[in-house]
Amino acid sequence: MQKLYHTALCVCIVLIATGCSDNESKLHQARLVAFGTLVDISTWGVDDDVAEQAVAAVESTFNKIDHTWHAWHPSDLTQIDTQLAKGEQVELDADKIAFFKKAMRLADASGELFNPAIGKLIALWGFNQDDRPQGPPPDPAAITSLLALHPSMDDLIITDTTLKSSNPAVRFDFGGYAKGYAIDQAMAVLRARGIDNAIINAGGDLRAIGVHGDRPWRIGIRHPRNPGIIASVETSGDESVFTSGTYERFFEYDGVTYHHIIDPRDGYPAKHTLSVTIIYDDAATADTAATALVVAGPELWQKTAAQMGITQVMLIDDQLTVYMTPAMAKRIHFEIDPPPKVIIGDVS
Repeated sequence: MQKLYHTALCVCIVLIATGCSDNESKLHQARLVAFGTLVDISTWGVDDDVAEQAVAAVESTFNKIDHTWHAWHPSDLTQIDTQLAKGEQVELDADKIAFFKKAMRLADASGELFNPAIGKLIALWGFNQDDRPQGPPPDPAAITSLLALHPSMDDLIITDTTLKSSNPAVRFDFGGYAKGYAIDQAMAVLRARGIDNAIINAGGDLRAIGVHGDRPWRIGIRHPRNPGIIASVETSGDESVFTSGTYERFFEYDGVTYHHIIDPRDGYPAKHTLSVTIIYDDAATADTAATALVVAGPELWQKTAAQMGITQVMLIDDQLTVYMTPAMAKRIHFEIDPPPKVIIGDVS
């Protein structure tokens, strides 16, 4: 379910002007490139030199994680894939073990709708490259053959220091997880430097802490079909806002559009959903849940969200009907007129 390396922005930061130049002078903004996308870092209330040093540390953190977990450029992950495919046991440090263990927990909670072990299937569709695939879609027989091998995170045998796979078909693609993980690590870097009010926005997926002066950070959520935003939400305290959209990465062939979020159950792009926005505490979980609920679609989103412990969800289907939890409905402000049809559904 590749979602990591793209440049389409699903969510934008909306910094509302107050007319108070003193407040705005405390806002420091920087931009860098990581994961093949733009990363915007906004901090408030710290000196410029502190903010600049923190941005440099964040950039170093992003680069390290990218070099570790990239799914197709040479990385630690591609080496892990090679060793596991040979049936070898891989020695890993504590950080990598923790990364795998959390991914395994999230995959299990999602009912395997998030399944980062299907990297071969992602590659079959051509989404294991920086450029947009040109098509055609894969031969259905090739998809069926891969699905018959049932690559899954359940195939992993993990200890505190080692990793092994019982299935040589396992190949990892941590799109829909690694960027969230990276944002969590980067936010820890800011906090370690005494920064308590900030946003890290990586290609539209973000985590926000604290406030922007005397007001919350306000986030705009992209319209899945039209230019501009469909809704906005204000963050509170420490929250991650992640949107997974079928418009982010795709190709067209013979008049049919094929997007990058692959349903691991049938091997084809997920159907009936345009985007899912999640608000949650940590970015890794929000990232994973947004991807899993696109696959779950209008029929299974409530069940999947409940399994993953997610209470703030907005799903937009292919008819532009909006499905929301009560907790999300209390916070969302629609920015289009007339507002869309909304269906409220609980996940408890």
